[in-house]
Amino acid sequence: MSDDDFSELRNIKVPAANPAAREAALQASLLAFEQAKQKKSTQLQGLSWAARLISIFTLNPWSWIMDHRVTVGTVAAALLVLPLAAQLMLTTNLTPLSWQTSENETDAGAIIDSQSSQNKDFDDKVIAPKKNQKLKGELKETRRLTLENAAPAVEGPMADASPQPALPPVSSPALQQEAAKVDGYAAAKRASGPKLKKRMAVGGAISQLSESSIAVSSPASPPLEITTRERFEKFASGSVQSVLENPVSTFSIDVDTASYAFVRKSLEGGQLPNRDAVRVEEMINYFSYDYPYAETKGQPFKPSVAIYPTPWNSKTKLLHIGIKGYQIVPETKPRSNLVFLIDVSGSMNARDKLPLLKNAFRLLVNQLDKNDTVAIVTYAGRAGTVLEPTKVADRQKILAALDNLNSGGSTAGAQGIRQAYALAEQSFDSQGVNRVILATDGDFNVGIRGDELKRYIETKRKSGVFLSVLGFGRGNYNDALMQKLAQNGNGTAAYIDSLKEAHKVLVKEASSTLFPIAKDVKIQVEFNPNMVSDYRLIGYETRALKRADFNNDKVDAGDIGAGHTVTAIYEITPAGSDAKLIDDLRYRKNSQASETTKSFGGEYAFLKMRYKLPQENTSKLLTVPITTAMEKDSIEALSKDMRFAASVAAFGQKLRGISFLEDYSYDDILTLAAEGRGKDDYGYRAEFMSLVRLAQSLAATSQQQ
Repeated sequence: MSDDDFSELRNIKVPAANPAAREAALQASLLAFEQAKQKKSTQLQGLSWAARLISIFTLNPWSWIMDHRVTVGTVAAALLVLPLAAQLMLTTNLTPLSWQTSENETDAGAIIDSQSSQNKDFDDKVIAPKKNQKLKGELKETRRLTLENAAPAVEGPMADASPQPALPPVSSPALQQEAAKVDGYAAAKRASGPKLKKRMAVGGAISQLSESSIAVSSPASPPLEITTRERFEKFASGSVQSVLENPVSTFSIDVDTASYAFVRKSLEGGQLPNRDAVRVEEMINYFSYDYPYAETKGQPFKPSVAIYPTPWNSKTKLLHIGIKGYQIVPETKPRSNLVFLIDVSGSMNARDKLPLLKNAFRLLVNQLDKNDTVAIVTYAGRAGTVLEPTKVADRQKILAALDNLNSGGSTAGAQGIRQAYALAEQSFDSQGVNRVILATDGDFNVGIRGDELKRYIETKRKSGVFLSVLGFGRGNYNDALMQKLAQNGNGTAAYIDSLKEAHKVLVKEASSTLFPIAKDVKIQVEFNPNMVSDYRLIGYETRALKRADFNNDKVDAGDIGAGHTVTAIYEITPAGSDAKLIDDLRYRKNSQASETTKSFGGEYAFLKMRYKLPQENTSKLLTVPITTAMEKDSIEALSKDMRFAASVAAFGQKLRGISFLEDYSYDDILTLAAEGRGKDDYGYRAEFMSLVRLAQSLAATSQQQ
């Protein structure tokens, strides 16, 4: 056989189920085996006149092979043909096999042997001895029969729509590497959804579809369902709390925005987002609101509070708490010591991953001052320092290092994190900002994992080096881990789905992303039972704290960057309203509540905030009584920003399927958003309204199916 023969085999289209094709393949494999047996008994090379002489030295272990070249070659050809025959029989779907989808592996050679044992005399009675020189002709005849009996191959767009059945798994990396060499013997490449990695083993083992969760199916089975490896923290939506039983609500603030960008990516991709990917507080805080600035660094934010009618329930009210961080003057901006920790593993080889990542970091580098420092660490099969700490004055060197990044290999994220922190500590600036910025699709699968990795980052946080996370791409994004790493590292988590989003996070909001003005910020609200019967906090489910955590400075909480806005919204039921969802307790004297709160008439609640300045470890306390003076009679009396924030809160709850908004339509959300749109220099609010329309269409389509 020549290389041309194998080339022809690789180009064969997948045959339809046909007895003739199966029989031809079986005949070819048996023929090759028969040739090997016959040749073994023939005269050895080198014994006839003018033939190659046999060495008289027997010490050379390879001499036997040299003297049996024809025999060895024939056996080698047979070993190549046998798995080919097995694969052809499998693809014709005529062999009654029951593949195991468990951890067991299936050997193609064992399958052929089990079939042959049922007809052990078949080769003696049917297959006549063949001359070696006829083998090539027989193989060509096999190809001819296969092509003649194969169904016409589907060309064009429809070819990509055909489901590809999965094969039993193998665990050998060597076999998986060999797959590409003989992939032509398997079925023609047809994708179902995202591209699947097809691997066919050599030497009698059948390969797997790596890391996918699809099941083996026959032509009669339903279409294959492909699931992604994206991971989100599962959580229940906030429940209604009785003020008499649980009057205090405590949580950590959140300035992450990853959820909103991921929701946008899903909707623009034509599907409603995973409910656990929707964190309502991150959607609200994606937008900047015009709350009053704090006046000094010592008190880095100033609360803005309003109470107004709930848009989706006329019998309840919304308690709106907004804060805006102190804005750093450019002349007083601290130096930055940054380490870019960049994932260059094979999973990053996509347009919306490494190429977008490099452009995003170029934007950030162009925002830095010449005295700032940048280092670059990459990780794939192993971590490596691409760029030692370099002053931004040498900007072209930094940009060139980014441009030269390429993806490939497995992911060893923990090893890269250690190296990144080491570089940050090497260039530590006690008067500046020291931060590692991790950019990845979230696929950490080698090295430190789980709680150990989180504890490591928490330990490094105490040294003054913070961690922020930028997520990229779809398919295997580990949102749950990215959130935990950012929270433990005193940083933020953002999802970059476009260059526009990169500009928002790393250019427009660079100060809030890089420069913290307060850390471990906690909010606690105590409700007055004389004024409020029950309440629920909208969002912040993953940021809930115990009541005792509020005064415990050892408990980690959220961080606020320069100029950052944070919004929290409660839905409250006024005392005496028939809209309350939790009945009074039979055996509790409600009059006692009235007596104890008598001196606080007119207070809906009492707001307390704790925070630490960036260089301090002892918290400060800020308190604000929430009174009837802060109440608005109508939504129209609110600022446009608060109205728009309420529309985003409604949209997030709608996407999560929260029952309180069943009667509040997408059109209602659009109307409220339009009324509060206001100034929209970058078009973020107009984009939000487009997303609401997309969700409305997708929801209507899903209901019709």
